[in-house]
Amino acid sequence: MGSDHPSEGQSSAVIGGTGLVGRYLLDQLVGRGERPLTLMRSAPARADIVYQPYDLQRPAPFTLAPNTILYCTAHATLLAPALTHFIRPDLQRLVVLSSTSILTKLDSEIESERSGVRSLVEAERQIIAVCTRNGVGWTILRPTLIYSEGRDRNITPLARLIRRIGVMPLVGGGMGLRQPLHAEDLARGMIEAAAHPAACNKVYSVTGGETLPYREMIGRIFDALGKPRRTVPVPAALWRAAFPLIQPLFPGANVAMGLRMMQDMAFDATPAVNDFGWIARGFRPFFG
Repeated sequence: MGSDHPSEGQSSAVIGGTGLVGRYLLDQLVGRGERPLTLMRSAPARADIVYQPYDLQRPAPFTLAPNTILYCTAHATLLAPALTHFIRPDLQRLVVLSSTSILTKLDSEIESERSGVRSLVEAERQIIAVCTRNGVGWTILRPTLIYSEGRDRNITPLARLIRRIGVMPLVGGGMGLRQPLHAEDLARGMIEAAAHPAACNKVYSVTGGETLPYREMIGRIFDALGKPRRTVPVPAALWRAAFPLIQPLFPGANVAMGLRMMQDMAFDATPAVNDFGWIARGFRPFFG
């Protein structure tokens, strides 16, 4: 991708530096010679960044250094109502994470999921409007299924389930397409999007380096755990009927999550490739 060093006089600020993507983002900014400002509620245990206490849920005006790029890995619905507090002449660019669920869960049978999507759509709209009114260049990245072995809430819980029961039910055979995306690649992509003028004022779907059926994604988790692939196809009607009984095996899940194993959730990252050199690894998880 782009340059390994920050532009002269440029500084970075990160909201969400302790999160799944934020930690990788800080590491990469430091590796490029920066000492990024990190806005978070509690002090991190590292000396290579500048820490400033800040709570998006209790926003207050904040003055950034000149020529600042602001990265937000916190939920876009938290940033949107607080963004006006960061709008100063010093703010040069904004790169925000959203989600491809804005497209895949719009018609979910689960009201809480539909409500979450509506909130995310409105957050994107607010962020774009505030930036446009104030002449701040923005980029919104909508990632697919994000993972980081041992830390995420997508792949890691599946690995724990497989370790525990040694088998994975696949609704409808699990043929829906997926593009698992490593959090480290997403962090790198945020930096590249900020560095490329072609990515300014655009929304992108960003994906993992492979498109594979859900069942193959599960198979590779079995492989990473050193276990034989043991899956059981489950008809959608049976899954729906039996879900109240098996729900304790899937904490935090709902019936729609299983039904989406049959749904293609794959997106075209070509615009991101063309505009800022997007690249991501294939799905080969490692659970050491």
